[in-house]
Amino acid sequence: MPRDSAPTKARILAAATDEFAAHGLAGARIDRIAEKAEANKQLIYRYFDNKEALLDRTLESNIDQLLDEIPFDAFDLPGYALALFDFGQAHPGLLRLVRWHTLERPGVLDAIPNARDSTLRKVEQMRQAQQAGAIDATLPPADMLNLILALIHSNMESAADDSDNRRRALAYGIRRLTAPATN
Repeated sequence: MPRDSAPTKARILAAATDEFAAHGLAGARIDRIAEKAEANKQLIYRYFDNKEALLDRTLESNIDQLLDEIPFDAFDLPGYALALFDFGQAHPGLLRLVRWHTLERPGVLDAIPNARDSTLRKVEQMRQAQQAGAIDATLPPADMLNLILALIHSNMESAADDSDNRRRALAYGIRRLTAPATN
């Protein structure tokens, strides 16, 4: 009877998340991932082919968790921003993982199906919110989304220790950025 590989793959992905977040692709070591996951190195290569594919799958699994936990609402962008900020505070390795991946595997994030599809859905929801007059329509929705995400990420990376003030500033900034223009 074949063994269930799901628990082993989950341990490998958890160990890989920590390793890649700490060291990036170039600095990560499959030996350390194998040791932490209590799996042998050959098994990692059998499941994930190579270190680049393991990094991609690691990021994909973390993005899936984020997408499952943080619903996007184009009609409540400050609420979305705060939920994403809080998720980032609870999962600090994810932001580092995304940064490493973006630096070492440019363009690949856009090819990960769940990430790409999520972005397309967000852009469409923002287009609908703009058409409904709920958010400013001066910028194309994709550009507005990029600005919102940049504000969220830069706020999460701030060296300031006061997360309550950073949360308030983030919500304020998102409200100001997205408020419908008044005549």
